[in-house]
Formats: sequence, C-alpha cells, structure tokens
Amino acid sequence: MLKAKRLDRKLARIQNGNYSPADFIIADAKDGDMALGVGVSGPELDAGGQPTGRLRPISVYREAMEEMIRSDLVDVMLTSLSSGEYLAQRGAFHGSDVTPAIRLNDGSDIWHWRGADYKPYPTVPFRSARLDRVKPLADLGLYALTFFNDLDQDRRSLDAYAQFRDEASAAGVRHFLEVFNPQFNVATVDADFAAYNNDAIARCLAGVSRLDRPVFLKVVYNGPRATEELASFDPGNLIVGILGGASSTTRDTLEMVGQAERYGARVALFGRKIFFAESATGIVTAMRRVVEEGISSEEATRAYHDELAKAGIRPKMPLEKDLEITDPSLKMG
Repeated sequence: MLKAKRLDRKLARIQNGNYSPADFIIADAKDGDMALGVGVSGPELDAGGQPTGRLRPISVYREAMEEMIRSDLVDVMLTSLSSGEYLAQRGAFHGSDVTPAIRLNDGSDIWHWRGADYKPYPTVPFRSARLDRVKPLADLGLYALTFFNDLDQDRRSLDAYAQFRDEASAAGVRHFLEVFNPQFNVATVDADFAAYNNDAIARCLAGVSRLDRPVFLKVVYNGPRATEELASFDPGNLIVGILGGASSTTRDTLEMVGQAERYGARVALFGRKIFFAESATGIVTAMRRVVEEGISSEEATRAYHDELAKAGIRPKMPLEKDLEITDPSLKMG
C-alpha cells in the first residue's frame, strides 16, 4: 500500500482535531493559463528590469512549478491539465511528497485574457478538463463557483456543481471547492456579503454526503470575523482555505497568511503572490515562518528582504514600501 502523502497526513490530523501550526497546508496555484492565456508567465524584462514588450513563454511558468516541487516547501501543486501532463512526462512528482492537483473547471469569471470583458457578467459554468484524462495524473482537483444572490444564476451554478460531483465520484477524483467573490457589487439585503457568502457555502454542502464533499475550501479572505465564523462552523467537515488574489506587498502576503491561520483557516492557496515574488521559495519559506514560528508579518518581511540581499536579488520595491499593509480586509484584524 502506498504511503499517504503529506497533504493527506495533515488533513487527517486537522479533521481529527489534532491540528498544530506545522499542519498548515500551503498550495502553489499555478493554473493561471486557464485564466490568462499567453500572458500567464508575465512580461519579459531586460537586464535593467524593464519590460521589453514581449511576454515570456509558458516554459518559464512550468520551470517554476518544477523548482517549487523540488523545494518540498508546498503540500499541493495546482496546475492546468496540460501542465499536469507536462510535469508527469518529466517525472516531476516521482518520489515527491507534494500532491499534484488539476483545475477541473474554468467558468467565465476567470476568463481574464487580453481584451476580455467578462467581469461585468455573472459566471457561465464551463469545464475544459475531462476527468478520465485527469485521473491518471492526479486524484485531486479544484472546482470553482461564485454566488450572486440571483436565483436562476445560482441554481445553474449549483446544478453544474452537482453534476460535476457525480462525475468526479464515479471517476475516483477528489476535489477542493473554490468560492470566488463576485467581480461586481451584489446586493445582499439585510446582511453583508461575507455573511451571505458563508451561508451560501454552508447551505450548498449541507445536503452533500461526506463521500462527495470537498476536502477543503478555497475562499477569499473577507476579514477575521467572516473567516472565524466559517472555520468554526463545522471544522471536521469544512476545512477553510484562503486564496491569495493579486500581487501586492510582501507584508500583505504574510499578514494574510498569519491572520487567516489565527482565525481558523488551515490552508493557503496562493498563485500570483508566489510566482511574481522576487523569490518564490523565499516567500513560501517566509509564509511558513509566520505560521509555524509565530513571527510577525513585519519581522518576516524584513527577514525576506535580508535573504534577497544575501542572494543578490533586487527587491521590486524598497523595504519601507514593502512593509505597508494595503489590503483593506487585512486592516480589520
């Protein structure tokens, strides 16, 4: 019998009520080609750090995946199916304790390529990846949905999710559930959006068997109160994880991880905040120090800059600027 990977060992301890900070799960979300197309690897830079006007090829993105897997700093590597096949051909996960995962749906709220204008509209459910192609590569994947407080729209999304769960169970593929915030304001009558969203998540899973439930959630960090409420609701069955969102300051990244863990989240799934950091392995190391050693986000940011200096890597912004907390949700804590 194959030994369970680190992710499953951590999940077992969390579910059994034996969580310690060493069990905090970090996933590297490198599925951006499902959203950005050619722009996923970002702009090419010249020797002076200035954009050349060209975009880097996907090989840069995939090399970063392999580097992170080799580092063993993360527990999960999330990719598109095409990148998952590439990594499998390279033997990237051979002997590794990192769990591969594949994005299993790609609704229109992540269609962010150049010139795209889908943000003003509710999500259209859509799936590219075939589960029978996924299963030989990974038994874990991500499914995403968004609630809009619109009866017809939300029912369509829930119907699509129910159909997916049936197919995933039949295929032997587990999933974790990503719940985005809408990309435009949604009226929620007598409650704030975070409360509405928490109820929507709990309600949509209440009728789902443990055999079909997501192994954990990936949600927007909507502040301490919302995170603590959702994380404490049913901790054995509903493990909360946070998504990272856009790149910002290093302090934002580290403060988000620290606050989320403090208020009950047990997973961080970051994409751009890792890939576009000056040092991807360095920022993940800093994230682990914040959670596992309990150091402050300020101290971890200063230590990160010290490590960049030792490695001869030029930071993207001066330390004092990088020490700023700019995300409004982080100022609630």
